[in-house]
Amino acid sequence: MRDLNISGHSLRGNLLVAHPSLLDPNFQRSVVLLSAHSESDGALGVIINRPLHKKLGDVRTEVSFGPLAEIPLYEGGPVATDQIILVAWKWDVEEATFQLYFGVADETLNELMEEEPNLIVRAFVGYSGWAGGQMETELEEKAWLVAPIRKDYLDAEEIQAWRRILKHEDPKLGFFADAPDDPSLN
Repeated sequence: MRDLNISGHSLRGNLLVAHPSLLDPNFQRSVVLLSAHSESDGALGVIINRPLHKKLGDVRTEVSFGPLAEIPLYEGGPVATDQIILVAWKWDVEEATFQLYFGVADETLNELMEEEPNLIVRAFVGYSGWAGGQMETELEEKAWLVAPIRKDYLDAEEIQAWRRILKHEDPKLGFFADAPDDPSLN
């Protein structure tokens, strides 16, 4: 887990990992990829571990027969759930770099997909957002862990991503990572 003394530092380009005690159904066991953050303006990101088991072409008829049709659709967060945000990223293993394209237009994404064969592309319904100072308060309350972006973190699906990151970033929380959603059913 990273040091949470973030005053004056942007968390953009990091992951927020829900602490096991965070029971808000909007964020319980979630992993949020942050694309923007400042203490004064707030933060913006998308939940990356909640696939909807649909493709973009299933919900946007204008792309049903094009290259965007097969992009997997995810729940991005509780804000603006009437919007779809296109996000892409790529890893350069040799240079150990990560490049994020957030809120990409259809035409631009088509071009990127043609140029970059290793591009990972996802569509998100809605996004996760925090007002200025709100995230800092939640971090002080230990509702979130901050983790760096790593390829193996972004490759995992659904709850496995949350578990893997939580166990790696704070091994003491590993027990909670394996707990069932409803312990009374255990």
